[in-house]
Parts: sequence; structure tokens; C-alpha cells
Amino acid sequence: MLSSAERLFREQGFGSSTIRQIATDAEVSTGTVMSVGDKDALLVAIFDTWIAAVHHGREGRHERGDATPLSADAAARQVMNLVEPFITYFALDLELSREYAAVIVRGAHASEVFQALAQALLTELETLLARTPRTAAGAGAGARTLYFAYLGILMTVGNGALDQRAAIAQFQEVIHFVVHHEGTQR
Repeated sequence: MLSSAERLFREQGFGSSTIRQIATDAEVSTGTVMSVGDKDALLVAIFDTWIAAVHHGREGRHERGDATPLSADAAARQVMNLVEPFITYFALDLELSREYAAVIVRGAHASEVFQALAQALLTELETLLARTPRTAAGAGAGARTLYFAYLGILMTVGNGALDQRAAIAQFQEVIHFVVHHEGTQR
């Protein structure tokens, strides 16, 4: 059902696609589609499912205890590798990403992106930063800084204000700043 919704949203546009069309395409009843929710809920589920699949595909990779120290440049590359798939996904269809961002901002539908998936990315970022010459508190603060910059950049891409190349360049600037600066601890 979600794959039918995503295909129709991308082919026809979010606003032009109907629950009835999604149900017909998925060969289920309209009630079955509505059990997931309205179109906004379907869109959130599509994005969350894709983002979760990326996280699950690399699950445990950063938790297996690789404690090999990383230079700031190596850490920056690995951080970029963590988030680039998401920036690329958002840039695939700016209209759909814009709709997703609007749904999230309205707050009518909860997104795993801001719950369990947020924690997964924060853990991945913190684990990477802990392998650089910084304190544990510095790794946590750096991970949060990167995470919130990442969210802002995704929403900006979804708004159409940044294209994929500019988004990646700007996030690389943020990464460089974070991995090269310890900051002060209070």
C-alpha cells in the first residue's frame, strides 16, 4: 500500500493523488488505506519507512566497538556518509519533500524521524565523534549539533531553497566546524 501511495505521489503529485486511487492501485479497500491514515499520514509513513530501512541496513555497524581513532577529516567523511543518503532522498522529489516538511511542521502526525530514528542517528554520530580526540561530552554535543543542522538542511531542501549539491556543501561546512572544534564545556 505504501509503495502504491509513493508511486502515485511521485507520478501524479501529492495533491492530485486520492485515497481511492491508492486503494485501487494497491488492490485493497479504501478502508484498508484509511486504517493507516489520511494522505498526510501515508506520506509520513513512506518517509519514515525509507529512513528506518537505511538505519536498519547499517544497524550495529557503529556499535560493534570499532574504537580505532579517527582524524577530524576521516570523521567528517564518515559523518557525511551517514547523512548523504537522506539528503539525496529528499532531493529526489522536491514537491514531495516539501509536502512532507509541511506535514511535519503542522505536527498533526507523529514521525519516527523525531523519535526512535532520531536516537539512532544521534547514536551513530556520537559513536563516530567519540573516536576523535574529544571528550565524551564533546562527542555528545557535537552529535546534537550535527543532528539539528541536518534537520534544518533537510527541511530547507524540502522547501526548495537548497538543491542537493548546495545542501551537501553546507552540511560539509557544519561537519568541518564540529569535528575541528572542541568548544567549551560547562
